Amino acid sequence: MSSPLSAGFCELVFTSEVSSDTTQPVLQILSVKKINAPGASGQDRYRLILSDGKYFIQAMIATQLNHMVESKDLDKHVLVKLTQYVQNAVQGRKLVIVLQLEVVPWNGEKIGNPSNLEHTNLAGGASNAAPAAAAPAPVKQEVGGFAARAQSSGRGGAAARPGGRGKQEVGPLYPIEGLSPYQNKWTIKARVTQKSDIKHYSNQRGEGKLFSVTFMDETGEIRATGFNEAVDNFYNLLEEGKVFFVSRARINIAKKQFSNVNNEYEIMFENQTEIEPCDDDSVPQVKYNFKGIGDLGETQKDEICDVIGVVREVGELGSVTSKATNKPFAKRDIQLVDQSGQSVRLTLWGKQAETFAADDQPVIAFKGVKVGDFGGRSLSMFSSATMSVNPDIPEAHSLRGWFDAEGHNQHFQAYTNSMNTSAGAGGQVARPSEIKTIGQAKDEQLGMSEKTDYFTTQATIAFVKQETFSYPACANPDGCNKKVVDDGSGWMCEKCDKKWDQPIHRYILSMNVMDYTGSFWITAFNDTAEQIMEITANDLMRHKEEGDGNQFNSFFQKATGKTFTFQMMAKQDSFNDQPRVRYQCRKVALPDYAAESAHLSQLISQMSV
Repeated sequence: MSSPLSAGFCELVFTSEVSSDTTQPVLQILSVKKINAPGASGQDRYRLILSDGKYFIQAMIATQLNHMVESKDLDKHVLVKLTQYVQNAVQGRKLVIVLQLEVVPWNGEKIGNPSNLEHTNLAGGASNAAPAAAAPAPVKQEVGGFAARAQSSGRGGAAARPGGRGKQEVGPLYPIEGLSPYQNKWTIKARVTQKSDIKHYSNQRGEGKLFSVTFMDETGEIRATGFNEAVDNFYNLLEEGKVFFVSRARINIAKKQFSNVNNEYEIMFENQTEIEPCDDDSVPQVKYNFKGIGDLGETQKDEICDVIGVVREVGELGSVTSKATNKPFAKRDIQLVDQSGQSVRLTLWGKQAETFAADDQPVIAFKGVKVGDFGGRSLSMFSSATMSVNPDIPEAHSLRGWFDAEGHNQHFQAYTNSMNTSAGAGGQVARPSEIKTIGQAKDEQLGMSEKTDYFTTQATIAFVKQETFSYPACANPDGCNKKVVDDGSGWMCEKCDKKWDQPIHRYILSMNVMDYTGSFWITAFNDTAEQIMEITANDLMRHKEEGDGNQFNSFFQKATGKTFTFQMMAKQDSFNDQPRVRYQCRKVALPDYAAESAHLSQLISQMSV
């Protein structure tokens, strides 16, 4: 019985340029390995070992094929036909990046006894390659209206970028999914889906300006940033919605704190970067992964998502003062609704807020907005988020028909804090799916970046410091709360410029809390600490000053061993010139064991399906 596999394909990968335009091989999967994402917001990747019956090579599948691994459609000894793929060179090793494939029926047996091609002299491109490995003739293709040829450069890719301006050839055409810092010569053909305003900055090295764009092709998205000269060269050229060839730029590890694009890498424009317009409209438009407005209640705080809804109300233009610049910043709230019967507030900022006009209750699709918990659940536009008014997509047409027929007369339920409050300690409680363990908070390095991080954890109090549980505060009934100093004749407040006979003691409670993954020290200030200690700091200090040690100690003993859900703020500071994270408790609540049990039951049900 002849083998169904495409003999000689693995040798072709190592000795010549090959692409899905020249051959679509049938190969057998020998193993599937999960490559964990490098960060909490990244997607996992899967590596395959593919055999042609004689040799085997390594391959990576595009993330849009992950579901085939998770559903076991792609598994050991499965036969697949590669219908779209590119070659790649990573640290001197040849890889195949699979973009599309088809499963070929097979009985599940292993075919042949293949060996690792990297351990043979073929991997070095030796001249004694088998006849089957001879390089195919270049295949002429039409790319964006230009004639291009597949090159035998060994760098991978489906086609060479056309030299539209007659410049030196810079490399093959790559999918965004296949980009990495290990490639020097590449070109992408991608659509600009978002472009930021020009931002100006000032630091120790002087003043500068920057902007960013998001590129998208059929395989994924990537963020690109340009500084100073790149702003002058490319800002006006790169228009949202247009397609471009981009080459001669640098690939870096993505800075996730500045981007909501789902890619572990990003592009940096340099002096030699080339960008050319492309008339080929085959690159897809913006891809959405919509989250229903009614499902936002189960979405974690700070998650980035796509939302579509009808603009039911538009608020007045307002402003807030930026903490960074101490200047006013425009904002505007709008109300979105959909068929779920739920409404949500979305905040626009800056120029978007100033120029927004929607008197005819349009349907708007938002990509990359941030979920907040202000007022229960809310949405906020990132600088990198985009919106499309009345887009020509099925979801928008469905919403338009529903709202015009019946939705305009419907009453909508708004998200409020009362939807998620505990009957216990009186604070807002995170949903079980939002709670992080102490170990997760440390592993994710929350608080170690330039920005403050917020998270919720559930932990048990292991120890409460008694020595410095409070500080003497100003007794001004207007609520000054500043620390006062006893100068011998009274307690002086420098802010109020007043002297008081006695201060009002306020909590600055330092506690060690723990769960099954670890422990850390946290600080709770007055209102939150009163919920934990069940006594005011002033009354507790009175017990201490009156020498009632047993009563004083009893409150600390009572607090120790209690379990709470803590809403935390993590922020970096330094101690002895060493960076550290300070954890501050903003709110506490008693655990909602009923909700946690329901959540666990749901997870068990999903695992058993």
